[in-house]
Amino acid sequence: MTNDWWRGSVTYQVYPRSFQDSNGDGIGDLTGITERLRYVASLGVDAVWLSPIFVSPMADMGYDVSDYTDIDPLFGTLDDFDIMVAKAHEMGLKVIIDQVLSHSSDQHPFFVESRKGRDNPKSDWYVWADAKPDGTPPNNWSSVFGGSAWEWDGHRKQYYLHNFLTSQPDFNFHNKEVQDWLLETMRFWLERGVDGFRLDTVNFYFHDARLRNNPARRGEPQVNPYEMQLHKYSKTRPENLDFLARMRDLTNEYGASMVGEVGDSTRAVEIMAEYTSGDSHLQQAYSFDMLGPEFTPKHFRSKIETFFKKAPDGWPTWAFSNHDVIRHMSRWHDYGADQDSLAKLACAMLLSFPGSVCIYQGEELGQTETELEFHELTDPPGIRFWPDYKGRDGCRTPMVWDNATNTHGGFTTGVPWLPIKEPQLSRNVAAQEANAHSVLHFYRHMLEFRSERAELHGRDMARFLRAPNPILLFRRGNLLCAFNLGTETRRISLPRGAAEALTGPSQAASISGSLTGRKLELGPNGFGFVELS
Repeated sequence: MTNDWWRGSVTYQVYPRSFQDSNGDGIGDLTGITERLRYVASLGVDAVWLSPIFVSPMADMGYDVSDYTDIDPLFGTLDDFDIMVAKAHEMGLKVIIDQVLSHSSDQHPFFVESRKGRDNPKSDWYVWADAKPDGTPPNNWSSVFGGSAWEWDGHRKQYYLHNFLTSQPDFNFHNKEVQDWLLETMRFWLERGVDGFRLDTVNFYFHDARLRNNPARRGEPQVNPYEMQLHKYSKTRPENLDFLARMRDLTNEYGASMVGEVGDSTRAVEIMAEYTSGDSHLQQAYSFDMLGPEFTPKHFRSKIETFFKKAPDGWPTWAFSNHDVIRHMSRWHDYGADQDSLAKLACAMLLSFPGSVCIYQGEELGQTETELEFHELTDPPGIRFWPDYKGRDGCRTPMVWDNATNTHGGFTTGVPWLPIKEPQLSRNVAAQEANAHSVLHFYRHMLEFRSERAELHGRDMARFLRAPNPILLFRRGNLLCAFNLGTETRRISLPRGAAEALTGPSQAASISGSLTGRKLELGPNGFGFVELS
C-alpha cells in the first residue's frame, strides 16, 4: 500500500475497555484485542483504530491522559502493544491510535507543576487567567460537560481552562514548547510502528489569546447549555492550521495518516473541508453530522455536497456510530422495516459514500444501544444530565462474541465493567457466523464489493440525481447507487444506459420488470447498484 493508503480506506474502531478481556478483570485489554484481530481482518477492513490506551486516572475513560508514552496497566504493557501492532501488520491491518492533545489529566506531572505557581518552567503550559474584579471567571466560555469552562485554583489564585471535565485542563498551544513536546509524543508512537492517529477534538487546540466572550446562539434552552453559545473564540481558531501543518510534516516522514474529530454543531462540514483541503494539513476529518437523528436523503446529500463544494481536493471520513453517540440502529429505529433490513441498508449506504469510512465495533452485527439504569452509569455527563441525557455508556457496553451467559457473551470470565443485556447478547458473533443471511455476513459481502469497485473506494465523487423522497440516488463513476430510506416499496426510473444486470452483494435489491424500461423496484429499506454505460 502507498502513503495514500488511507484514501477510501475502511477503519474498524475498537473501544479497548469493551472488546475482549483476557485476564478476567472485566475490562478489555491489548492481549484480548490481539486474540481477536483475526476476526477484524476477516471483515475486510483496512485499519483498526484503538480508543485511548495511555496511562490515565480514567475520569473520562482514558481521554484524560497522565502519561503520553506508556500504556495504562488496565490494558497491558508496551510489550503487549508491540505484539498487537506486529500481529495486525501480519494480517494486513494498519493501526491507528487515539491522540488526546488538546488537554491532559490534572494528574499529569506538567499540570501538577504548572499549578504550583506563576514562575516555574511549566507555568505557561496550560491556559491560566486572572479572575474578574468580582471573582468570576475571565469570560463566558462553557464546558462541553456542563458549567463554566474555567476552574478556580486556590493555590495559584487563577482560573484554568478546561473544555471538558475540571480534571482535564487545556494545554496552552500558544506556547511553542507545548507544541514541540506533543509532536515528540506522537513521534514516539510512530517509531513503534503505528500507521496513523485519530485526533480527539482537533479543532479545540487553540483558544483566543484575548479571551473574548463567545456570542450567544439563538434558539430554545438546551439540556446542555454548551449548545447555547457559538464557540467563536474558545475553539476553531485560525492558529490551528499552522499546528496541523506541523503534524502533517511529521506524519509524512512515516507515511502515516491522521483523521481529525471536528467537534462543532453549526459548521462542522465546513471545518472538515478547511482542515483537509490541499496537502498541508489533515489527511482526513470527520464530524458528528452523520452521527445524529437525521435520516433523510436531503440530509446525507447536503453534508456530502457541502464538503466537496468547500474542498474539492479534501478527504472526509464518514461514520454512522462511534463511542460518543447512541448507536445508529437505535437512533434510526423508526425508519426500519425490521432491524436487519435497516442495518444492511445503513451498511450499503455508508460504504458507498465518497471518502473513507469508519465502522464502530458491533455495528457489523446490527447492534443496538444498551438501556442502562442510573446506578449502572460511569459516564460523567450522563450522570450530570440524567435522565434527559443518559451519557455514552449505552454504546460502550462490551462486544458480544457468543451467547454464553457465564462468560458474558465471551467477553470476560469476571464481572464486565458495563453490563451486557439480553437484546445485545442475542446479536452475538457466533450466531451470525452460522447464519449466511446475517448482518455480519452482509458487511463482509459489502466490504468485498467496495474493494472490487474502484468507483467506490477511489476518487470518483458522488453525483446526486433527482429522486422522490425517501430515495437517495447518486452516481459514482459508472455505478448507480440507489437507497430506499423508507419502509414502503418504491419504484424509480433509471437513467438511460442502464445495463442489463444488477451488480452488488446478495440481497441488494430486485428489478421490477426489465431494465429495458429503466425501472428499479426497491423494497422496504431496499437498495441496489446498477451498471451504467
